[in-house]
Amino acid sequence: MIRANVIERADEIRNAFQNASPFRHACIENFLNEDIARQALADFPGFDEDAARNEFGDVGRKAVNTDLPRISPFYAQLSDYLVSDDFMDAMSALTGIAGLKPDVNQFGGGTHENLDGQSLDPHVDFNYDMATGRHRRINLLIYLNPVWDEAWGGCIELHRNPRDPEHDETAAFAPLFNRAVMFETNEHSWHGFRRIAIPPGAGVQSRKCLSIYLYTDDRPEDEIAPPHGTFYVPPPLPDTLIEGHTLTGEDVAEIRDRIQRWSHWLEFHQKRELRMSQEIEDLRVAVAPEPPYINRGVRHHAAAMLHEAGELVIAFGNAVGRLFGRSG
Repeated sequence: MIRANVIERADEIRNAFQNASPFRHACIENFLNEDIARQALADFPGFDEDAARNEFGDVGRKAVNTDLPRISPFYAQLSDYLVSDDFMDAMSALTGIAGLKPDVNQFGGGTHENLDGQSLDPHVDFNYDMATGRHRRINLLIYLNPVWDEAWGGCIELHRNPRDPEHDETAAFAPLFNRAVMFETNEHSWHGFRRIAIPPGAGVQSRKCLSIYLYTDDRPEDEIAPPHGTFYVPPPLPDTLIEGHTLTGEDVAEIRDRIQRWSHWLEFHQKRELRMSQEIEDLRVAVAPEPPYINRGVRHHAAAMLHEAGELVIAFGNAVGRLFGRSG
């Protein structure tokens, strides 16, 4: 399904991938055979609100379909190819990363559709397939948009450090039809895209992409990190918002949107910290060295009761002593 010309250029593409900045990546035009790409677009599923819930549980403007075989017979064949040895060998040849393994569960992958107004904050992806314990190593994004203008936003941006916008280095690619962007995933492979703004009359309704994730059983020691979810960095305010600038209605809407997103992420991380703290406490109680497994409050009350019982025993002994003419 990958074009023969792409495989023939494997050495060239691998060299570009290995030496790219801000981190290893490559952009490949006409990645799939033309008929395959056309059929992928023709069978692309419609926007499904049930598949569009974001990290906060709200219905957003991004729908993800991870069950490729259920989309159509063509996507079932494509799914089989994406887990085949032929595809793994091809991707290893293009990246120079040996032993690539497929994402058999398509967790987070599959078809991605983003509607007008959607954006994706710069982020680093989760780093393990929790079902297999494998390390996430490669993102392959195949775009399926026959018409796209870079002025509409939605271009994938790779960042060196989005937390330092003044010194950030980026590489950006428009989501053009049958263009593939592949990049390594590690603790500094920041990527995202700016808000989509499709003008009226453009005849385009959304940004369509096929997302494929690849794994390995191990990775270089200096790249290993504890398991984590996806980390997001809210983007900075637009460059136009400088001292002396008169705010427009669009500026105000943008500022409100950024504040709301920052607030959402603070709430998200607060809830996650509380959940994880509770899990840690539950584990601590489960492995506590002193049986029975009771918490600090119960132990405190138990100690107080024992102390009171001890005082009663002493008082009883003194009373018996006085009864028989002995002092306590």
